Amino acid sequence: MSQAPDIASDQQPDCLPPRARYDLVGHEAAETAFANAWKEQRLHHAWLITGPRGIGKASFAWRAARRVLGAEAMPEYGPLGSRPDDPVCRTLEVDANPDMLVIRRPWDDKRKRWRAEITVDEARKATGFFEKSAGAGGWRVCLVDSADDMNTNAANALLKTLEEPPQRGILFLVSHSPGRLPATIRSRCRRLGLAPPAAEISADWLAEAAGQGGDRAARDALAVAGNAPGRALELIASGGLELHRTVSSYVASAVQARDSETRSLAERVSAKGQERLLSTFYDALAGSFQAQARKAAEAHQDPSAWIKAWKSLSRLVRDADALYLDPRQTALSALSLSRQAARQSRV
Repeated sequence: MSQAPDIASDQQPDCLPPRARYDLVGHEAAETAFANAWKEQRLHHAWLITGPRGIGKASFAWRAARRVLGAEAMPEYGPLGSRPDDPVCRTLEVDANPDMLVIRRPWDDKRKRWRAEITVDEARKATGFFEKSAGAGGWRVCLVDSADDMNTNAANALLKTLEEPPQRGILFLVSHSPGRLPATIRSRCRRLGLAPPAAEISADWLAEAAGQGGDRAARDALAVAGNAPGRALELIASGGLELHRTVSSYVASAVQARDSETRSLAERVSAKGQERLLSTFYDALAGSFQAQARKAAEAHQDPSAWIKAWKSLSRLVRDADALYLDPRQTALSALSLSRQAARQSRV
C-alpha cells in the first residue's frame, strides 16, 4: 500500500496549498485578461503560466479552475475570486472533483520520496481524463504543476493532448523556466507571464499570511526571495532564512573555508529527514553564485568562474535527483564548486 505523505509534491511545507488559498495579490491584470477571455467565450485550450517561483502561479491556476468549473464568483477576492464555501471549491480542496486532474511528480513508495520527474504514465492520464464526459458544469480542467518537471517522454505524451484540443477542456501548465520546455509545447499554449508583486504589496501579504510584516526577518525573506511572497513565506515557515545567511557567508569566504566547516554544512543539510532543507540549501547556493558573478562584473572583473559554477550546480542537482545520488556527497560536491570558483576568480 502507498504511504505517500499528506503534503503533495506541488506544495511548500508549512504553507497553505494553492488549492486551499483564495487570496492572490499583485496579479489583477493577468486575472482580468483570463476573466475577459472566459466571459467572451474565446478561451484558449492551453495556458502556460510563467514567472519566478513563489509569486502565485499555481494559486492563479486554481483560481481560474474554480471559475471554469462553475464556482460562484466573489469579487471581493479579485477578478477570479470565488466563494470558499461553494460546493465546487469544497470538492477541489479535498481532491474530490471528477472534472479536475492534477499532474505532478508522483510518489515513489519504494524510496519513500517524490520522484524527480513527472513520468510518462502521469502525463498520459490527461488523454483518458479528457475522453470522459464532464460533470454538471460541462468543463474539465487539467493542471500540470510544474511543467518543468516533465521528462522527455512525459512532454511528448502531453503534446498529443495539446495537438488535439479537447472539447470544453482546458489545460494550465505552470512553469518556472519556460525556456526549458520544448518549443512544440510552448507554441501550443497561450502564455501568461506573472511578475513579482510590488515590494509593499508583498510585505502586506506576508504580514497577513505569516503574522510578520515590518520586522527584519520578513524584510530579509522578501529580499532573498526576490520579492516573491510565496517563497518568502516558505523561508520564514521552514527556518530557511538562516540557512541562506550561512550559505551566503560560506560562499563569500570560500577560499578560507576549512574542511571541517564544509563537512559540517554538508552533513547538516543532508541529514535524514532534511530533504526540504537540502532543497533550500541548493537554492541558496545558486543565489550566492549569481550574487558573486554580479559582484565581479560590477567590479569589472571576470565573472565566468562563478557563472560556470552556477551552471555546474544546476546539472549536479538535476543528476542527483534523477539518479538518487548520496545527498551528503552531492552537498560536498556542490560546496566544492564554490571553493573552485573562488580560487579561479582570484587568479
